[in-house]
Amino acid sequence: MADKILFEKGRLLVPDAPIIPYIQGDGIGVDIWENAQLVFDKAVEKAYGGHRKVVWKEVLAGKKAADLSGDWLPDETLATIKSHLVAIKGPLETPVGEGIRSLNVALRQELDLYACLRPVRYFKGVPSPLKHPEKTDITIFRENTEDIYAGIEWGCGTAAVQKVIDFLQKDMQVDKIRFPESSAIGIKPISKQGSERLIRAAIDYALAKGLRRVTLVHKGNIQKFTEGGFRKWGYELAQREYVDELASGKLIIQDVIADNFLQQILLFPEKFDVVALTNLNGDYASDTLAAQVGGIGIAPGANINYETGHAIFEATHGTAPDIAGQNRANPCSLILSGAMLFDYIGWSEASHLLTKAIEKALFEQKVTGDFASQLEGAPALTTSQFAEELLANIEKCS
Repeated sequence: MADKILFEKGRLLVPDAPIIPYIQGDGIGVDIWENAQLVFDKAVEKAYGGHRKVVWKEVLAGKKAADLSGDWLPDETLATIKSHLVAIKGPLETPVGEGIRSLNVALRQELDLYACLRPVRYFKGVPSPLKHPEKTDITIFRENTEDIYAGIEWGCGTAAVQKVIDFLQKDMQVDKIRFPESSAIGIKPISKQGSERLIRAAIDYALAKGLRRVTLVHKGNIQKFTEGGFRKWGYELAQREYVDELASGKLIIQDVIADNFLQQILLFPEKFDVVALTNLNGDYASDTLAAQVGGIGIAPGANINYETGHAIFEATHGTAPDIAGQNRANPCSLILSGAMLFDYIGWSEASHLLTKAIEKALFEQKVTGDFASQLEGAPALTTSQFAEELLANIEKCS
């Protein structure tokens, strides 16, 4: 019988027919979701012989929600995801001038999904700008709720920003605002609590996967108390909570300045296993690493609260309105995010089938147009044709 996923004593309780909410997404979301769902269901059927199935429940957000209800992010959607714990979504359009900075950010903030998880690896056959893209196999843990994404800022020339500047100059004795008359001001909150829970999640993930190196990426040489705090609190956490793992060599904690990190992942990506970053640095690093292995078209992602069990898995790319409705989009990001979802709920067999099916298709250069245009002699498959390849690959798996 279909039922909700529950979270008790730090672990998910998953029924054989879990109800999982999904947001179809805007733009190419329509194209990729309907094909991805077919592939998800096939993987589950193949893995469990009909003993397990997903009951998909659509919830609304983005343009479709606005058109139907007048609300870009309805309260009902948030309530449904909160009560069902685990959800998946396609790309969402960000409304302009509607008072919402980003629907993706809003979902993360509202549900306190503090860990943005992005595993980045290379699939053979995918065009890459690197000579050895196969050396890139890095899992990103990006803090999701603090830093400049908190959205605390005041515009140039406003009465509010003048109050902030007056306070900084008069009460806090700040004399380093070079052009106070024409400055906008933003606040960058980074907390010990927020940093620790993100870094703890990264370390736990590394240990569970048998990975040794967890790297703290920061700009603490300049931002001593925010980015520097992130680094300091990370080392203190490891030395306090992972004494045995550090002593045995199962865990190695290291750190690197953010700009140096962006250089090192190009030159020596094999030096990194799991990396923990503050929000803005994590944003930069996620897209940079994705580009190294072929682009965000095959980059999966998840936003997770490991303390409550809530998680939203998502396509990491945009809505691509120029090709929306044309059956041309690459569904790999969403499908690989689905594989992460199945791993998260403990259905690793279904996850494995999805990953292997994509590996085979890409290796044989059976690809959508975004990759075909970069591969000599490779025909461009439609979204549905690519999905058919994956369905056939899953069926052939033993």
